[in-house]
Amino acid sequence: MLDSAFPADPYPGATPSTSFAHADGRSHPITPGPWRVGDVPLDGWLAARGAVPAAARIPVLAYGSNRCPSKITWLRRELGLGPDPVVALRARTTGVAAVWAAGLRARDGRRPAVLAAAPDVTEEHAVWLATPEQVAVLDRCEGRDERFRLARLHTGTVHTEDGSRVDAPWVYVGHSAARAPLLVDGAPVRCADVPQSVAHGLVGGPGTDGLDAPTVIGAPRPDEWPTALFAYGLLQPGQISWHYVEPFATGTTRPATAPGAVLDTGRGYPAWLPDGTGTTPGTLIELREPVAAFPAMDAYEGPDYQRVRTVLTDGTVAWAYAWRSPTDGFRPGWAAAVSRSPRR
Repeated sequence: MLDSAFPADPYPGATPSTSFAHADGRSHPITPGPWRVGDVPLDGWLAARGAVPAAARIPVLAYGSNRCPSKITWLRRELGLGPDPVVALRARTTGVAAVWAAGLRARDGRRPAVLAAAPDVTEEHAVWLATPEQVAVLDRCEGRDERFRLARLHTGTVHTEDGSRVDAPWVYVGHSAARAPLLVDGAPVRCADVPQSVAHGLVGGPGTDGLDAPTVIGAPRPDEWPTALFAYGLLQPGQISWHYVEPFATGTTRPATAPGAVLDTGRGYPAWLPDGTGTTPGTLIELREPVAAFPAMDAYEGPDYQRVRTVLTDGTVAWAYAWRSPTDGFRPGWAAAVSRSPRR
């Protein structure tokens, strides 16, 4: 749909009822399970436009005007947000809420939204899968470290509509007194309860947001999220390639399953096909330094595999290595006992 269907005024603007990818002044609906634009997988749709895949983007919780397609076009026109599609996934939050800020915006006098802790409150927002370049534009738009600060959110929960749990998403939270939550009669005012036309005239004072949200230092890197690896073959504990993972493992592991089929390559190691039928057993491994851990693992897995984010059957998001080469001669299933055949 064209931007004209989603005007930016009154703030925070109108938003699509679906997840969407924004490009060329138009919102393209995205459907879950797995994410698709029409009949095309999201990564394929992005690749056709010369854009980076979902795994090269980070989740940024958008609870104000950044969910509005007309605002996205404004970011392109006024702040240099490039032509790369913006991917915005519908999300449900619990334990946090968009509330009205204590101060008004200098450029138009509107009262902006800020995020605050809100026990037992559920709201509908969005998660941008943002490229590092898009985050840099959002930094300028939000006045990073002046009006807002970029943080990792540990309060409440965030789930996208495919059931994925987005742990510790990036989010812009109020930093200056003018971007503190407005307290009226001692309580913040939810944006969902009071429209902009009324919010503009509210009288009160600044309060605290109550969030557990440590400030992010520097530019985010996509490999920082998630912090877990789903291993289904030789990278599991006790297997011959565990030494690639062990130096970065926190010691927290558990059995897990991922959607898709696992095949026996006949070469001593398995191939996981995320679009295959069935489920694949493996081990979920928490990593303390994923950015440092993955270069050696990526090199070990080689060109036959692609590191992707996958949603495990319990909703956990994890990295996993998907097979990307032909499967001629492969057989269904894989037994760990054959792992003793050296691979590298």
